[in-house]
Amino acid sequence: MRNKLKKWFLIFIVLIAMTAFAVKFGLPQLLRSYISIGIGDCVKIPILCMEPQETQMAMAVDKNCILEFIPHEFPKTKICVPKGFKVVQELVAKPYYKKKKLRNGEPVIYLLHQPPDFFAKLFPQVKKMGINTNYEFMRSLMHARESNIGSVNDAFFVILKSIFTPDLGDQRMVKMIQFRFEERGYFVNYNLSGPVNFFDCSVISKEGDFFKIYIKDTRKELDLDKVFSIISTISAA
Repeated sequence: MRNKLKKWFLIFIVLIAMTAFAVKFGLPQLLRSYISIGIGDCVKIPILCMEPQETQMAMAVDKNCILEFIPHEFPKTKICVPKGFKVVQELVAKPYYKKKKLRNGEPVIYLLHQPPDFFAKLFPQVKKMGINTNYEFMRSLMHARESNIGSVNDAFFVILKSIFTPDLGDQRMVKMIQFRFEERGYFVNYNLSGPVNFFDCSVISKEGDFFKIYIKDTRKELDLDKVFSIISTISAA
């Protein structure tokens, strides 16, 4: 009886040790495998292995250029954009009319606005990670990398990164930058290498509002400076 108890005790100790080993060394690999199978790896979704370069750059805002922009006001958001772009906030669309309506394949700008602390309220579990503002949330999301997964929290942000990233063409050619300018936080993903220019811009205002500006520039009329001028005009309505 004593030997049997000793045997079961040893098995129990071994199981505990194996579990601890799996949690410490095997969980990251298990999570990476789960994401690779369910979503895709860095070959299929290259941006999952990228993170923005932090720069102290001063955003080049062309005030004269902005004077030529067309103002658009929606229930939640205001922005000024160049002529020729259809502007959409969620389901509300405002095309710019010249001689005829814009057609499919024309340049388009999509807008999304959320109030301060939106993400911390939507995902309350992130507060336990010390993430309480939209800026902190977006910074964690943009810096999430599949190769750096070491916990369930890391996996959570990698999954969200795949969901939050819109079409950017060939992701292998995407550039990612982040910076602060005039008390705003900016995260900009862009691709200027293909037949269409893509810009995915996240802006967090001084007040903590979150704005997402996604630009599909089918005519390749925009560069980074012009995009900076556009996103500098966004504000809550």
